Amino acid sequence: MHPSPMTPEDWLLTLFNDRSACRGNIVERSVRDIDMFVGRARFERELVRRGYQAVENAGQIVVFCNREPIRRIT
Repeated sequence: MHPSPMTPEDWLLTLFNDRSACRGNIVERSVRDIDMFVGRARFERELVRRGYQAVENAGQIVVFCNREPIRRIT
């Protein structure tokens, strides 16, 4: 993790207070930012706590900010 004026908890609150997240849609962040500001383990614990799912592809993590099942199209 990288020293930042924003605490990991503040970073997570900012992410999950995003308008899209509050509406139950998706939010996307880079793996690099997650690792730098909050750490992968802490991020994954927060997903579990909220009951959210996420996928990782090409250095990005997409979080589904709802508890609906995910169906892969192709």
